[in-house]
Amino acid sequence: MKTKLTSTVLLALLAGCSGPAPVDKPPRAVLVRTIGTAASESQLRVYTGEVRARHEADIGFRIGGKLIERSGDVGARVLPGMVLARLDPQDVQLAEQAAAAQVSAAEADVALARAEFERVQNLHARNFISASVLDSRRTALQAAEARLRQARAQRATARNQADYAALAVAYAGVVTAVLAEPGQVVAAGQPVLRVARPEQREVLIHVPESRIAALRPGHAAAVRAWANPAHAYTAAVREIAPSADSATRSYAVRVSVADADDALPLGATASVAFADPLDAAQTILPLTAVTRVDGRATVWLVDEASHLMPLAVDTGAFSEDGVVVVGGLPAGSRVVLTGVHRLVAGEAVRAVDEAAPVALDARK
Repeated sequence: MKTKLTSTVLLALLAGCSGPAPVDKPPRAVLVRTIGTAASESQLRVYTGEVRARHEADIGFRIGGKLIERSGDVGARVLPGMVLARLDPQDVQLAEQAAAAQVSAAEADVALARAEFERVQNLHARNFISASVLDSRRTALQAAEARLRQARAQRATARNQADYAALAVAYAGVVTAVLAEPGQVVAAGQPVLRVARPEQREVLIHVPESRIAALRPGHAAAVRAWANPAHAYTAAVREIAPSADSATRSYAVRVSVADADDALPLGATASVAFADPLDAAQTILPLTAVTRVDGRATVWLVDEASHLMPLAVDTGAFSEDGVVVVGGLPAGSRVVLTGVHRLVAGEAVRAVDEAAPVALDARK
């Protein structure tokens, strides 16, 4: 009886030590791309740049002096003829007064020379003086008249100099930079403000040497502002720099945006995308989608039954954009894009297309 009881207790203990029944794991999710879709038929090249105005200029005074007033701040909208800054006018006003005094003196000299010429002319008519004296007075009158014209021109120049002490803008625009402050002594032509005309906007990007040959003026592009990525603007290449930057060895490219609005502000960061079509027999895949098996380039496919299978392919050039598959990849194939080094042939998986929206698991 004691032996039978002991056996029963041992069986109960063994039953209690056994773990729970195993639970089948759901198939792992893999990110795939279907060959033959729009995403695989073109190679998208994206560059980041800054929104600029096509017409932008640094404006400054035509004369030097001390800046005593500045009314234009960054972001201010200006109208034609609006005065944005002023210089100390004391020196130019004195120069204008000196020029006016020279004109008055020249006018007095002309009046005196004309009166003397008329007296000599009357005396010569009565043969009281010689013709040489008359010629001398005529020459003196002509010289006085020339000096008067010179003084008047100098007075006009002095008046212009006085007007140049006020910095006015010639066109409507937006102030994008302030380069001088009141109290600063500026030289003639030194930039004080930068004014842009916002009606025509473009994006300035820099393209490396290896890719500049693929671009031409008029090349279509799509522009998206980082602040509003949902809206795409139609754009085209307007200008390509003829030489590379000496520091970055890249070419400056200006992409004109035809339908730009206030949602694409000046100075904003924007992305410029160019779509380069591939040959019909070629497909570009991310570098993470290609591995090597037995010395051959291999990709992993998901078949109709959602099982994995390796496929050897022929590859072309490798770059930072991906690898070009030139052969061996049938149309309609679902290619796994990431994690290929952990896949097992015949494993059941759940294929998630790269264009599918992201879904969050509320239980995690």
